[in-house]
Amino acid sequence: MLPKFVSVLLPALIAGSVAFAAEPMKLPPLKKQPTVQKVIDEHIDALNQCDWNRLMAQYPKDVEIHLPDGVVVKGRDKVGDLFSGFCKARPDGLKGLKFTAESSFVVGNTLNVMWRAEADFLSEPYKGSDAYVTRDGLMAAQVTTFDGAKLKFKK
Repeated sequence: MLPKFVSVLLPALIAGSVAFAAEPMKLPPLKKQPTVQKVIDEHIDALNQCDWNRLMAQYPKDVEIHLPDGVVVKGRDKVGDLFSGFCKARPDGLKGLKFTAESSFVVGNTLNVMWRAEADFLSEPYKGSDAYVTRDGLMAAQVTTFDGAKLKFKK
């Protein structure tokens, strides 16, 4: 049985992977940021704009994203596939979802953020939290509570 997050976004992930395999997406060069906060600010803005190139410019080759239910996405190529699916328009993806930080605090190279996500296609805001681990001006890892199965869509 697939975790709920994967089952909700699986069509988008498969579509992104098929497109990636059929016509490889060229990963952009890495773009380091000067501070932990700037790494996260760039990530949130790029995510809210669904700007795949800006998102991928943050992730080193050995990046890991830890999702609910023990799902781990490892490596820049796989993270690229994940975000290419995420940034598709509804119903195949979640383009238009906007994340807003409600509170945050830094521990070393990690920024912990409580956030809310809103969109015209949601019937109510969705709240969660992330731990963004930075290294050398890049996003080295992310641990997130985001679970697509818990989004409440308008009918």
